[in-house]
Amino acid sequence: MPRRSILLFAGACFAIAAALATVTVMVVTNRDRTQAVAGDSATGQPAIGGPFQLVNQDGQAVDQTMLDGKWSLVFFGFTYCPDFCPTTLTTLEATRKLLGPTASDMQIVFVSIDPERDTPAALKTYLSFDEFPPGVVGLTGTPEQVANAARTYRAYYEKVGEGEGYTMNHSLTVYLMGPDGQFRSALAHDLGPERSAQLIQRVMARG
Repeated sequence: MPRRSILLFAGACFAIAAALATVTVMVVTNRDRTQAVAGDSATGQPAIGGPFQLVNQDGQAVDQTMLDGKWSLVFFGFTYCPDFCPTTLTTLEATRKLLGPTASDMQIVFVSIDPERDTPAALKTYLSFDEFPPGVVGLTGTPEQVANAARTYRAYYEKVGEGEGYTMNHSLTVYLMGPDGQFRSALAHDLGPERSAQLIQRVMARG
């Protein structure tokens, strides 16, 4: 076989192998992400939620037992968030209203992933805005406490930029926790109030 043909053939084989390797990495990565959200396949129990130590907007130390006895909608964000966090708060309130009396024992829990700026006092001021639903529980803590809580819920966040103008990238999932403090379901940020209420009603019916 001429040298040029051999080189072309080798190049084609290399391209095919690279493509297959890329596909393999994508499949494995997507599988790992799915397992991270879905939970432990060996036990069948979701590996989301668990112990945490944080501080609420009144400066009181709290832990995971604050979820006991109530249905909870937990999400991670920050007060300087320009769009997703305010939208999530208003969407969750609309969802809670659609649930009617069944939501009487439901709490919305907003966990800050920006403890550098989101002090308890800052959270309290932010959550007191008329645009936001009443009764939202704001949580913050030391950077280590926040990191541990986010890790427990498998919530992603990352500081972007330097100086006063930095922002935070973060995941947008809302976690529905049962009265026993255990994870029940995840709500996508773009699900909307009606579909979110329907999902929550189905989960509540199962207990």
